Amino acid sequence: MMKIYKIPQNLKAIIFDIDSTLYTNDAYAFEQVDCQVRQFAKLRGITASQARKMVADYRQKFAEEHGGSKISLGNTLLAFGVPIEQSVEWRRKLLEPSDFLSVDKKLIDEMKILNQHFKLIAVTNNPVFPARKTLQAIGISDFFPKIVGLDTCFKSKPAVEPFMEALKILCEKAEDCLAVGDRYDIDIAVPLELGMGGIVLNGVEEVYQLSQNVL
Repeated sequence: MMKIYKIPQNLKAIIFDIDSTLYTNDAYAFEQVDCQVRQFAKLRGITASQARKMVADYRQKFAEEHGGSKISLGNTLLAFGVPIEQSVEWRRKLLEPSDFLSVDKKLIDEMKILNQHFKLIAVTNNPVFPARKTLQAIGISDFFPKIVGLDTCFKSKPAVEPFMEALKILCEKAEDCLAVGDRYDIDIAVPLELGMGGIVLNGVEEVYQLSQNVL
C-alpha cells in the first residue's frame, strides 16, 4: 500500500521517480538491470550468471551492513570499478522501453490533474535519453519538460545532488516539494532529510490515486 511520510502544507511541485513508479513492468525492470550486468560480465570475462551473483551478493552485504538500506545498481557497479560514465553509456545504448511499455491512458488522466496544480519533474537513476523514451512510451512525456538523470550530475540516487538539481530547476524550496518513488532508501529518504514531503508507492496503480491524496 501507498505509504505517506509527509505531504507539504504548501505543495507546489512533485518530484517523481520513473522506473517501477510511473509504470509497473517486471520484465522491463529486470532487463534494465540485467542488460548492464551482462555488459559487466563481458568486461570482467566472466559468465552472466557469475556477474549476477556478484551483484546480488554485494547488494545483500550492503543491506546487512547498512540496516537494510538498498543500493542502486549504478553505485553497485561503481564499487566494482565501473565508472558512472560507463553505466550511462550502457543504458543509453541498451535500453529500449518501447519494447516493453505502452501508452497508459489512466496515467495520462492522472498527470493532467496533477499538472493543473503542481510543477512536475522526474529524477531518475537512468540517463536522460532512455528516461525520456520511457516517458514517451507510456504517454506522459509532455508533462515533464525537465528530467534529472544519471548523466545530469553523474551521481546515482540516493546522492543528494540529483534532488538539489531538481530544486534548482523547479525554483522551489524543499519544504514545498514532494518526492514520489517506489523505494524509500533510494527515492524518499534524502528528500525527507532535505525537508521535502515523501510518498512510497507500490507501482503505477497507486499513482492513479495520487491526486486524491495531495489535493
